[in-house]
Amino acid sequence: MAFRDLEPGDRIVANQGKSHVLAVGTVSGGYYFDEDLTEYRHVVPVDWDTSLAQDLAEPQNGWVPTFAKVPEQLFAQLTRPRTVSGATSEFDPAAEIPAAVTRVQDALVRKGQVILYGPPGTGKTRLALQTALVATGQSAALGNPAESQEVSHMLGSDKVQLVTFHPSYGYEDFVEGYKPVDTPNGHGLRLQLTDGLFHNLCTAAADSDDTFLLIIDEINRGDLPRIFGELVTLLETDKRGIPLRLPISKRTFTVPPNVRIIGTMNTADRSVSHLDAAIRRRFAFVEIGPDPDAVSGSVGPLDLASFLTSLNTRIADHLDPDHQIGHAYLLSNSEPLATDEELAAAFYHDIVPLLEDYCVGRVELLREILGDLIDQDTGRPAQIAVADLAAALAAEFTAGPDRDMDA
Repeated sequence: MAFRDLEPGDRIVANQGKSHVLAVGTVSGGYYFDEDLTEYRHVVPVDWDTSLAQDLAEPQNGWVPTFAKVPEQLFAQLTRPRTVSGATSEFDPAAEIPAAVTRVQDALVRKGQVILYGPPGTGKTRLALQTALVATGQSAALGNPAESQEVSHMLGSDKVQLVTFHPSYGYEDFVEGYKPVDTPNGHGLRLQLTDGLFHNLCTAAADSDDTFLLIIDEINRGDLPRIFGELVTLLETDKRGIPLRLPISKRTFTVPPNVRIIGTMNTADRSVSHLDAAIRRRFAFVEIGPDPDAVSGSVGPLDLASFLTSLNTRIADHLDPDHQIGHAYLLSNSEPLATDEELAAAFYHDIVPLLEDYCVGRVELLREILGDLIDQDTGRPAQIAVADLAAALAAEFTAGPDRDMDA
């Protein structure tokens, strides 16, 4: 991004270093070049609000380049109304909800259940937790849900349940089934009818007006028709509340209208097209792709956002978009990588093994993606010294507009 890319109405933050905000402004006019100025001849008119000047509790490592994307949650924090003393005044929590969360909420209202799908490392589980926090009125914890005490409290309640599907997960775990339990005298086992996770959630939701939410991580790793069974029919919004007799217990069961389901799906494992058609019809699908703006920052000469974009362009061209690299691989504690050591660990411990797995047995394909970073003798990624890796990646992926075309 450059000065000429700014348009009237854009909101910008002027910072000094990584921890001090000078002002928040609104672009009021178009870019122009003023030759009469002795320096800083690139001009964009801005209306500045210096009342929002403040020091940040945590440094923003991504604020090194001239232009860097400010995450929605941070911008909302920076622009909260303040009193003369600098204390935060009352504000509307809805104003802080990220657009991605709103998109998931809208899909849940329309369909009742949604699957967040995309390549690994794009923040699908994180977004599911953020949506659950909003649904339970805890949007103040949106900043880092994975480390939030509110998330632990939320998942410990009856209103939000988290489960990970896997090949052995079945109907008896999800709805109901007979499971072995110890006999009272301890002389053996007997089979006992046991309610599953979804059965318990629906039972609790039936007596409440609150929203109850089930988060299914890695939903595509389970045998969905077997897990959901006849309940697939009851997921449709116009069939919520309709009674259905369960085949094992013969009990009557309903899915209340206040139950919502969010699934996450890694497309590198299995694409959306492989899902059972009945399941696909009943879920809304929201694509969660790599977000270069989330890694606005640099390590030495390497611009992380440009590197991620260039790498994913090659993966999409030579493999497919489902196997792109998510931005989370270039984050450390929710911040863009900032040191040579962090970059080397992410590249050699996370990114390279993933690419080698995608290209197993196809050396030329790996070479198309990594270019000159492949050792000509071994056909494997070259081991570059930690101090030199950023420069090598910059030369391969961000050296110029024609670099990817020549690779």
